[in-house]
Amino acid sequence: MRDETIEAFLGQLAARVPAPGGGATAALHAAQSAALLAMVARYSDGARYDAGLMGRVVTEADRLRDEALRLAEADAEAFGAVSAAYQWPKETDELLRARSAAIAAALVGAAGPPADVIRTARRLIELAAELLPAGNRNVITDVAAAAEAARAAAVTARVNVEVNLRGIRDSAIRYRAIRAELTATAAFTDEIIVRADEIVAAVRDEINR
Repeated sequence: MRDETIEAFLGQLAARVPAPGGGATAALHAAQSAALLAMVARYSDGARYDAGLMGRVVTEADRLRDEALRLAEADAEAFGAVSAAYQWPKETDELLRARSAAIAAALVGAAGPPADVIRTARRLIELAAELLPAGNRNVITDVAAAAEAARAAAVTARVNVEVNLRGIRDSAIRYRAIRAELTATAAFTDEIIVRADEIVAAVRDEINR
């Protein structure tokens, strides 16, 4: 996926195929957020800027961008596993139980990448908040853009986590802790939304003075 052109990816996204879909899109929102933050930090060089902070932001944002691209690919792969699980035979009670277990395991796997996207978006918002007062004012609107991209990543990923959790019918004890962890991760989205709003409002206030 990382080697495709934008046009090719959008063509696949628009096609009637199982993947890529919203999960991969969420991860790409996060990748764009990371790229914007790295760009702002790279423009914030010279004596007036905190070189240590900017170097750390560049390093971490570049890492998060690569991680987000990995998650986009992982999401597409995980969705393929879900589709395959739904094709298992179900002619007998035994086969039906095996199919249900396979579906539950696949859905848990499919919830993993979007949950990681939410965690990534949370860290990106933290980096945006650090850059906001310290970055080059000529590119400060890109901090707002990064915050909005992180918000889009989290909101999109949350609904993908939630829809996968809804599909897990298996009541095995092992899934209770997984559900609780994924639900808690999805809840980070509310915090991300609030912080993104604050960053965008601060940027707009500065440029409209």
